Amino acid sequence: MKIPYFKEICIAAYLFKQRIMGRKRYPLVLMLEPLFRCNLACVGCGKIDYPDPILNQRLSVKECLDAVDECGAPMVAIPGGEPLIHREIGEIVKGIVARKKFVSLCTNALLLEKKLHLFEPSPYLFFSVHLDGLKEHHDKSVSQKGVFDIAVRAIKAAKAKGFTVNVNATIFDGHAAEDIAAFLDQAKEFGVGVSISPGYAYERAPDQDHFLNRRKTKELFRRVFALGKGKKWDLMHSSLFLDFLAGNREYHCTPWGMPTRNLFGWQKPCYLLGEGYAKTYKELIETTDWDLYGTGKYEKCANCMAHCGYEPTAAHASLSNPLSALWTALRGVRTAGPMAPEISLKQQRPAQFVFSRHVDKMLNEIHAAKSEADPSGAKHAQPEMTAAAE
Repeated sequence: MKIPYFKEICIAAYLFKQRIMGRKRYPLVLMLEPLFRCNLACVGCGKIDYPDPILNQRLSVKECLDAVDECGAPMVAIPGGEPLIHREIGEIVKGIVARKKFVSLCTNALLLEKKLHLFEPSPYLFFSVHLDGLKEHHDKSVSQKGVFDIAVRAIKAAKAKGFTVNVNATIFDGHAAEDIAAFLDQAKEFGVGVSISPGYAYERAPDQDHFLNRRKTKELFRRVFALGKGKKWDLMHSSLFLDFLAGNREYHCTPWGMPTRNLFGWQKPCYLLGEGYAKTYKELIETTDWDLYGTGKYEKCANCMAHCGYEPTAAHASLSNPLSALWTALRGVRTAGPMAPEISLKQQRPAQFVFSRHVDKMLNEIHAAKSEADPSGAKHAQPEMTAAAE
């Protein structure tokens, strides 16, 4: 079951409205992170490296829905951590669907079968199950055997109950094009679409040796797309983004296209890079110096080609030049010939490392809140939240 076609119509109408209103910066997808806690420890992940007091925090239902209303994006992606650990995730999703926003609930699927009863099938809801390739490769990437089989079983269970399910795959260096193509063949057999993107080089990820640089990304995706000629894989991306991955277009990212709201606030400048936080969405848009970020501008952005930065750019390009987008979709991605010129890195500013500053600030706030709630100074043990407990 594919994502309903009317979703594309609704989002296209939203884009046209923004263009007509002359808005320069507007959101396409809200990245809503209600928690950082996860029941896996993937070696390429930079989202779970926090002390327990922070991992035990949750955004409330009200905070999540207020963020949806404040941002106004037509689509909400709920990553994490693992969202299904959140005890009120059913209420959060229900509230977003009631607002007629499209919800992509991202999950590793370990808890999906157990939690399916919390949700109702809807054209506004789909599960995005994390699978990084074929069984052996995926289990290795998540550092736990058997996860692939659990995820596949959960996908089948969700589809049997009438839910729309897709998978999202993050690609790292060392992943053979032939294996990626075989994985996309398998996804087609499962009847699910695939969102695919090169991994971002998180500075705190345990594995720092397998992030793709931009040249390797383009060469790899050219080989993958060449192997997929005529197979009609269901890739959940615009034709121009796929053409960009293959090195046929050179885009600058659109970091405000997928703004992030998480435990720290509204994250500057994007989902992948936490360099500061705003209290409101309006403050995020108006106070972020957007010109400081992006490939060629900032060292941490040098090799990024992730969908959360470039899919909004491709969407805007499709709106500006629909004939080019249509022609690319009809002919398919070009997999040979010269690539588009690469962005020069000569003028990029050096990386700044500010992670610990934000962590220390939140830990102080958590400590102050506990002290205010318990002025006597008595210490109460706070049990660690686990997947099983929640």
